[in-house]
Amino acid sequence: MNKILKIAFLLSVITITTMALNGCKKDWLTPKPESIYSPENTLVDVAGFNAALTGCALNLRTEWYGDGAPIITELLFSEMAVDGTDDKAGPAQNLNLQIRPDANLNSPDFNRIGWYWKAEYVGIREANTIISRLATATGVADADKKILAGKAYFYRAYNYYRLTNQFGDVPCPTKEVTSAKTNFITVQREVILKQMKTDLETAVLTVPWVADKGDVNRGACYHLLAKIDLSLGLFDDAIAAATAVISQGTFKLMTSRFGVDAGITTKNVTWDLHRPDNKSAGANTESLFNVTDRFGTPSAYRSWILDDVNNPNTGTYGSRIMRQAAAGVSIGTTCTTPAGGVGMTASAGVEFDMMNIYGRGIGRARNTPYHYQEIWDDPNDLRHDTTSGNWMTPQQMVYNNPALKGKDTAYGRRLRLYKSGLPNGNGTAGDLLCDDTLRRWFPWPHYKLYIPDADNTPMQGGQSDWYVMRLAETYLVRAEAYVWKGDLVNAAADVNAVRTRAKCAPYTAAQMSIATILDERARELYWEEGRKTELTRISYIFAKTGQAYKGKVYTLAAFSTSNFMVDRILEKNLFYKTGFVTPHGDQYTISPYHVLWPIPQDAILANPDGHINQNIGYTGAVANVAASDKIVD
Repeated sequence: MNKILKIAFLLSVITITTMALNGCKKDWLTPKPESIYSPENTLVDVAGFNAALTGCALNLRTEWYGDGAPIITELLFSEMAVDGTDDKAGPAQNLNLQIRPDANLNSPDFNRIGWYWKAEYVGIREANTIISRLATATGVADADKKILAGKAYFYRAYNYYRLTNQFGDVPCPTKEVTSAKTNFITVQREVILKQMKTDLETAVLTVPWVADKGDVNRGACYHLLAKIDLSLGLFDDAIAAATAVISQGTFKLMTSRFGVDAGITTKNVTWDLHRPDNKSAGANTESLFNVTDRFGTPSAYRSWILDDVNNPNTGTYGSRIMRQAAAGVSIGTTCTTPAGGVGMTASAGVEFDMMNIYGRGIGRARNTPYHYQEIWDDPNDLRHDTTSGNWMTPQQMVYNNPALKGKDTAYGRRLRLYKSGLPNGNGTAGDLLCDDTLRRWFPWPHYKLYIPDADNTPMQGGQSDWYVMRLAETYLVRAEAYVWKGDLVNAAADVNAVRTRAKCAPYTAAQMSIATILDERARELYWEEGRKTELTRISYIFAKTGQAYKGKVYTLAAFSTSNFMVDRILEKNLFYKTGFVTPHGDQYTISPYHVLWPIPQDAILANPDGHINQNIGYTGAVANVAASDKIVD
């Protein structure tokens, strides 16, 4: 409890951050009595600094939790998913119309672009406060200072890595701010990343390899360093950093059964890897860095950053991932039996309690045919296996509405999409038994989504630690660096380390490309990676190096009008590619300038004594000035 209370010191930092970055209210400037949990009283010993670092992790954690979790917005700006909500206006679907600097950018009913801007700068401010206070902390030994500073560098670098690959050039404070500041300036993305590389090169000399689960270790620092090296086009450096993690021996891919369900013979290592009890288990050698979320954790520290914190559907109760990403087969009365009966219910305690096993999905994160069909090139892939229950399709569920019992022969039998034809989906449009296949009918990765839920009936997805970084991604990061260098043999070896664990046949060197790497990331890292972040990072590399994608060459000068990210989305995401129109009448659109998100307008307006640029394509960009080529606090 003392550790949790010490984390309350963050509230003072949060106040300063919000005031500086999002506007300044007059009463916030009125002096107030100093809290016993303020930085002056908390950041004086190792325990206080560790509590502050825990606060950094708590701030970062919210990305994967709650209703309309921020990670969904990353998926919507990718090939992987769209917002399937189709009964109201507001969800991020017509991106050309809805993604504006002055729009609602922080709501589960719209998008979470504004959450990323706020939360990442809060994380930066927390890290800056720790780094600044360490310099004068006389109660902390020099050796401990180096370790604590290294961990703070990690959190700061992580947040800047995300910001610069979401928003591009951004302000870059690197020192503690103790009063209202309204003169921020935009700094070049590459300048920021070079500083973060320098910081992490210090961190990997001091942060220990072994740490408590949920704490920063050297493997996580090297992993992040490798990704920043990739962002800078330093492929040899990225290979060296990734190799440091892979070769050191502390971390290894999990290739054998382990953990809570190891005795269930119908399951497999893919299932084991994603069980809530296994993610931070001592036996799990693959986890590099997790965020922790356990039953009973005070919800205020999970959701304060969300603008709609008073909304009861906000992320205060675990992951809610089953609600977000599973098909909404029980929504309304649209999934009917061949005889015309209402097929599904979400009520608890029924004979065939489908929703309490698979979650009462709403299809908010509606994955695409690219994700559930096109990338799966090996029938033996455990990550796409329906026999073991790793993947689910609506056809594997059964009609469970008790009103059907004794009246309709479909009761207890598998769902069908068509009245005539086979249950596997063959039929004609006129025979559809589900009139909304956007939101209510699609497969999903049950092994990722299944999080037992003690708070909600039917289950929505309960408490679970979550992977931020694990060794499988380190292999794929190194493989990507090899591809950029043209070393396809070594690239294939790294990709195959991940593929063969999933029982896939190995790739040949000739099959290696950036597209192959992205496909493997899609198979392995769904709901873990920030997909938009990675697509934008790769887009910068294409533009920086001049390497071609399918014969097309990109440039930094035309980045917001022609880029790899949006070209790939329009190639792979069926909904944006075809301009699909939802039952509500909203069309899916995306444009090249969406490679970067808009800088929230309130952040620009709250900075009258400086200049924060707006990204090209959004209102206000005509007032841009040259971004600074140096970091000036």
